[in-house]
Amino acid sequence: MNIGRPLRIVIFGLSITSSWGNGHATTYRSLVKGLERRGHRVTFFERRRSWYMENRDLRRSNLCEIVLYDSVSELASLLPSGIDADLVIVGSYVPEGSRVASWVLSHTNAITAFYDIDTPVTVSALERNECEYLTRALVPEFDLYLSFSGGPILETLKERFGAREARPLYCSVDAEEYFPLPLVPQFDLAYLGTYSADRQPKLDELLLKPAREWGMGRFCAAGSQYPETIRWPKNVTRLDHVAPSNHCRFYNSQRFTLNVTRQDMIASGYSPSVRLFEAAACGVPIVSDDWPGLERFFTPGTEILVAQDSDDVLQILQDMDHADARSIGALAHTRVLREHTSEHRAKELETYVSAFFHSPPRLNPPNVTVTRTTGPVLL
Repeated sequence: MNIGRPLRIVIFGLSITSSWGNGHATTYRSLVKGLERRGHRVTFFERRRSWYMENRDLRRSNLCEIVLYDSVSELASLLPSGIDADLVIVGSYVPEGSRVASWVLSHTNAITAFYDIDTPVTVSALERNECEYLTRALVPEFDLYLSFSGGPILETLKERFGAREARPLYCSVDAEEYFPLPLVPQFDLAYLGTYSADRQPKLDELLLKPAREWGMGRFCAAGSQYPETIRWPKNVTRLDHVAPSNHCRFYNSQRFTLNVTRQDMIASGYSPSVRLFEAAACGVPIVSDDWPGLERFFTPGTEILVAQDSDDVLQILQDMDHADARSIGALAHTRVLREHTSEHRAKELETYVSAFFHSPPRLNPPNVTVTRTTGPVLL
């Protein structure tokens, strides 16, 4: 269904200015770019945090309008008459997210959506009534619940927590930023991801153990927040951070790239990481752990390689024919361009939102006159 006109979209997210220690920024950048390409106007609100302020890697100042704020109370001064928009999105892990969501819901007559980039973590926390950025009571207040995870967890959101409409909005890749390059590989296998305690045992099994057993192999682990107690084999290059602007060259410098999934994401299934789409867009063959729903995104054995343990990894690295490996990368590349780019996600969001344009209009909240969003522009 076609909306028929550009949308004014306001997003309150964890961060779009810095990808240091989080995967939200790359997700938002890709989605926003897809939306802007399709003619929509996006304003992104980000809470000032020293960690992100000191580690900004957003270089494209024309991505969208970005507004920094210091507190929930400041939103009232930045938006004194409410939020002028067609769609307002509040993301997971926004600082004081529940307060932000409550303020947004009471200060707009726009279509509202919660975008959960951490759905399995959120659901688990809601079950314990310990979620820092969302409450059970807020879930049914949003018109849409957009989820990074698909599959059965969408029904859980509706049946157990009362979400009105739960729809998948997976991560995506900007095909203008990620593409094959004719580089000589520096690494036989490399991994890109922030440290996670529950993911580390699998990283040990699928990267560190193969590195120890194959001394001639060249390995790399890139990402921030890894403890100093980890003993890295000598043939594993450690990179503390790779900025998104360097991701394309980094992926293209690998014979194979490794994907490792967090335990919460494995438990819920249907939770692809952005690494899968970025690497595939670069035509690099992917070695991944297994998880429910993987075949929804890539065909195992044809478009992606699945490894259960270090023996599987070593067999791939040492025995797979170069032409076969490149064929797997090429097929994954084709799949991503067909289904998982930023413009695909923008179109999906349009489809979800379009249904509301044919529903009875919502009334403005009491004492709110909606005006154009204004505020200090960051870039």
